[in-house]
Amino acid sequence: MRLVKYLEQQVTPSKIVCVGRNYVEHIKELNNEMPEEMVLFVKPNSAISETLLSTDQEPLHYEAELCFLVKEGRFEGVGVGLDLTKRHLQSRLKTKGLPWERAKSFDGAALFSEFVPFDGDLDSLSFRLIVDGELRQQGDVALMLNRPEAMLAEIASFMTLEDGDILMTGTPKGVGQIAKGERFTLELYQGERQLVSQSWVAK
Repeated sequence: MRLVKYLEQQVTPSKIVCVGRNYVEHIKELNNEMPEEMVLFVKPNSAISETLLSTDQEPLHYEAELCFLVKEGRFEGVGVGLDLTKRHLQSRLKTKGLPWERAKSFDGAALFSEFVPFDGDLDSLSFRLIVDGELRQQGDVALMLNRPEAMLAEIASFMTLEDGDILMTGTPKGVGQIAKGERFTLELYQGERQLVSQSWVAK
């Protein structure tokens, strides 16, 4: 089983629940329809990796996201992560009305920073992705169509979240293709204070 770090401890998520199409500008950049209800999909534990891949049968695309670690049905910790996507395959699946798992849930499709405790105002959280010194993505709770508390309630209405499960809250505009050798740095802030910084070099 794959692990993530929280308070210097190793935690084993049973699954990762992801929210899609949660930022208006990202919906526009991919020419997707505005969802009438929350878009949810799941990545298995086996998707977690510490290695940022640039290809897996096709070029991979990055999506930076604010993430929460769940315990006893509430948010226990906060971090940032990368949702990797086989964009060409996903487009073909969407055209046929098929599920996205082949494009979203493959081994190595989820990377995470460490998670840190958080019990403050969610609106104070923001994150940004820097690739080779260039700002590619930035987002915060205020830009989301669905707030994290609403996501938690919606998921709990039909699915049990086990202790250690992770919620990925969607990506803002600025997604793109990963190039081998690029250095990705994800930073998480509470107001002006940096909580987490995590870097990977694409393989």
